[in-house]
Amino acid sequence: MAKAIARGVEQHHGAEAVLRTVPPVSSETEASKPAIPVSGDIYADMDDLENCDGLILGSPTRFGNMAAPLKYFLDSTSALWMKGALVDKPASAFTSTSSLHGGQESTLLSMLLPLLHHGMIYAGIPYSEPGLTKTKAGGTPYGASHWAGADNSRTLDEHETALCQAQGLRVAKLASKLK
Repeated sequence: MAKAIARGVEQHHGAEAVLRTVPPVSSETEASKPAIPVSGDIYADMDDLENCDGLILGSPTRFGNMAAPLKYFLDSTSALWMKGALVDKPASAFTSTSSLHGGQESTLLSMLLPLLHHGMIYAGIPYSEPGLTKTKAGGTPYGASHWAGADNSRTLDEHETALCQAQGLRVAKLASKLK
């Protein structure tokens, strides 16, 4: 989903998508974790947030909520909040669930709350996007979503992909206008 959203961001002239991940939350101490993950995107840090023109968060759904690693990361952003570093930047969110009714919308809403506390401007997906009324799996006005299946084998369908790209493009356009 992140890559599909990034393709949407980069459809806007001059926009660049930067993919990041957050470290896992575990009983291991931070010092025992590598500073750079062995594979995948590098870890996000406060500079990434402060220097971005727009932010699109993604998380798998965990019992109708964002996953603990993202929540832990967002809980560490108080210094940015104190100085208003994210105020008036556009933001959005996306998620994936293993079951069709596994909490896509509640997860998106849980990710929306810290963004609003930071003073960000939340951008969902408007119903002018045809995929919202055609989707049979994922996609909401709160943000892109995907039904991955119990074994995570279901790939993005055409409507989910189109909604991801539309969401990325919308945030990129808003970031350009607000900058």
